[in-house]
Amino acid sequence: MEEGRTPLLKPDFRYVEAPRLDAFQREDWQLLGRQRRVFDAECQAAHALRLLEATAADPAFGYQVNNYRHSIQAATAAMQDGRDEEYIVVTLFHDVGFTVCPGSHGAFAAAMLSPYVSDASRWILERHQIFQSHHCHDHPDEAVDPDGRERWRGHEHFAATAEFVERYDITTIAAGLPEAPLAVFAPMVRRLLARPPRLIAPA
Repeated sequence: MEEGRTPLLKPDFRYVEAPRLDAFQREDWQLLGRQRRVFDAECQAAHALRLLEATAADPAFGYQVNNYRHSIQAATAAMQDGRDEEYIVVTLFHDVGFTVCPGSHGAFAAAMLSPYVSDASRWILERHQIFQSHHCHDHPDEAVDPDGRERWRGHEHFAATAEFVERYDITTIAAGLPEAPLAVFAPMVRRLLARPPRLIAPA
């Protein structure tokens, strides 16, 4: 292997030799497509889990538990309630972007999972932080609007999103709540991300 190149996942994988995207030929794109499917199947779930696990030892800024433990608590509660695997994985990752893009962390999680989940799950992810504001009655930030969710009143996913926030988001921030090991959820994540991804059109 030429010095400086990142090792390939498989011994039978090949590098594209063109140094720029605009120099790629059809066969280069076909090669990447074939190898990418294998790469995603073997690595995508591990990457998603590492993204969450990287925050496991983070300090908190005032909540009793950090964002990682909140996510684990929420997913554990969903699992204990008998929710299906998609719902549990959505719950596990709903705040995965909370510390890197707090103002749009719902969109972050939705972008990550949307190709693999239902429209209802995507809707919950995209809007859960706005629905959460409904419960922040005395928040001093004017951007936190307790009535912000009302613009979607009557939408088919309104009730499910309100329930998600009330049952799994605002109640899972306390020390002492059940927290299953991340390894319990890993097979669910792998099965979800093994689904054929669907194309999500830009909004």
